[in-house]
Amino acid sequence: MSVSVLDQIKQFTTIVSDTGDFESIAQYKPQDATTNPSLILAASQNSHYAPLIDRAIEYAKNKGGNIDDQVELALDKLLINFGSEILKIIPGRVSTEVDARLSFDKEATIAKARHLINLYKEIGIDSSRVLIKIASTWEGIQAAKQLETEGIHCNLTLLFSFPQAVACAESGVTLISPFVGRILDWYKKSTGKDYAAHEDPGVQSVKRIYNYYKNNGYKTIVMGASFRNTGEIEELAGVDFLTISPALLKQLQQDTKQVTRKLSPEIAKAQSEPKVSYDEKTFRWELNEDAMATEKLAEGIRKFAEDAVKLKNQLKQRLS
Repeated sequence: MSVSVLDQIKQFTTIVSDTGDFESIAQYKPQDATTNPSLILAASQNSHYAPLIDRAIEYAKNKGGNIDDQVELALDKLLINFGSEILKIIPGRVSTEVDARLSFDKEATIAKARHLINLYKEIGIDSSRVLIKIASTWEGIQAAKQLETEGIHCNLTLLFSFPQAVACAESGVTLISPFVGRILDWYKKSTGKDYAAHEDPGVQSVKRIYNYYKNNGYKTIVMGASFRNTGEIEELAGVDFLTISPALLKQLQQDTKQVTRKLSPEIAKAQSEPKVSYDEKTFRWELNEDAMATEKLAEGIRKFAEDAVKLKNQLKQRLS
């Protein structure tokens, strides 16, 4: 019997579902799941999830306070409601995102992360089953460094560059999410070129990060994210984790061609590069020098913030 590409990749990579839709998560049996404000916003349009919104509204009303405080609390509770339902389906962890508008505020990010973890604890979910998702700004990485010392595990997202990855590893974060497809988008737009999967700039970026981590003994998990096609995913077979949308999971499940492992600690040994370190000034300069990473990080933060505001406006209407 033929084995699907998805099942072949599962032999050496942990598969994570990138969605807020529970039904698709159950279908593909991933280990973990990731969400973000854009995915929750999309899922919230489905009447199937109305009870989760109702419960968040009710929770915020019962806590009292002014309307703005209630809206803020309702949004946080909605994220936890989605996360807790997802955790009923998967054996592993769910990633829950800190509001992107806090991306340049270390202390506010730490406070929000603690608050989200406390909301999970209120309903009996241990912090070991949650990853707090934070944008890979300098402030976000420093917030994660502090949170990890408190036993709050972090997923550093919107990661587009090597300096971001190095700073995350040095800060001891649990997991990073380098965005493969968005890197490809930028290069296609700027060069007008179509890239074969093995030449894909996003794929190359993740391979470099993975090899560097393995050669330097970093424990931080590399989770490829934001894919545009199955070719990118197949080129990263063997990376620690892959978070994949339901549409691409379906394609991988329906394909039965032979897949070879492209990444492993052994393969990494042939790709060594000198160990580097970044203080704040060097980090900001190196990020500034990378036009793609600078633009995609800023754009990603804006988009997630915009969708969080849309969610808040929906909740505000209901609360009013």
